[in-house]
Amino acid sequence: MDERKNVLKIGITYDLRADYLARGFTEEETAEFDRADTIDAIENALVHSGFLTDRIGHLHALIRRLAAGDRWDMVFNIAEGLRGFGREAQIPALLDAFAIPYTFSDPLVLSLTLHKGMTKHVIRDSGLPTADFAVVETAAAVADIRLPFPLFVKPVAEGTGKGITAASRIDSRSDLFKRCCELLAAFRQPVLVETFLPGREFTVGVIGTAGEAEILGVMEILLREGAEGDGYSLVNKEDYLQRVDYRIASDEAAEVAGKMALSVWRVLGCRDAGRVDLRADGSGMPLFMEVNPLAGLHPVHSDLPILCGLAGMDYQKLIDRIMESAMKRLGS
Repeated sequence: MDERKNVLKIGITYDLRADYLARGFTEEETAEFDRADTIDAIENALVHSGFLTDRIGHLHALIRRLAAGDRWDMVFNIAEGLRGFGREAQIPALLDAFAIPYTFSDPLVLSLTLHKGMTKHVIRDSGLPTADFAVVETAAAVADIRLPFPLFVKPVAEGTGKGITAASRIDSRSDLFKRCCELLAAFRQPVLVETFLPGREFTVGVIGTAGEAEILGVMEILLREGAEGDGYSLVNKEDYLQRVDYRIASDEAAEVAGKMALSVWRVLGCRDAGRVDLRADGSGMPLFMEVNPLAGLHPVHSDLPILCGLAGMDYQKLIDRIMESAMKRLGS
């Protein structure tokens, strides 16, 4: 054990799902927030590695603690935030203002990557392949879509499969208009419209930052016969034991997906750990879909720990690698 860890006080910032449910938010609205056992698992892993820990909680709790004069050597941040395209960036921005280091990506990366349309612009401009797309901000704008059917639609700034259902695959202009209107009303944000990708779906785990980033593994997501629709939806994720199979893939397409994910990670400037999601087109070529630089860390149910487990890395080692990455880039 590194003796320096014994003097490091690690705060933990997070949004607890139960807190928001108690305030009247719905199951879908709170789908991205964490369960208490996730925080327990993270804290236990940090303590096991010799760190001192301090649970802080959500943004407003952090503000109160900072105003009271509390400080930490580093913050392990997994807070998703509640409102706006910058919601995942709020705690990192506040920590930056107080010169307190933290795990995972900075405010620029977290704001950019939450908006799937903006992220795809950057990825496409960098020369990496992604499906053709358009961003719809009003119902009237649907008439301007000129992409060939079938299409796939989802909210532009949600995670955990929110807004993705069996109705997300679109085969007609009337269905496109109807579904876009439904999503605009339900999520009060633009809608991402993409060319539908019919091929295999991969999620790639990445650890590290910039030139030191490396692939943890490439996991294929296989929907079972009883799964909902053509996508990795919220319903499929919540009931993954019955609807989804996961396997580590190592064939040629998986290798392409892994290399592309690493390029995406570096182009966007993501840090420490996360996931890149890709899906293959009709010819079998994996294309970039989205990146999650603040991936879920439930030790059993979240995709990144599932991937690591299949690849032979246990949860303790994953948390250790995240801390090692953050400490190394900070010169600790």
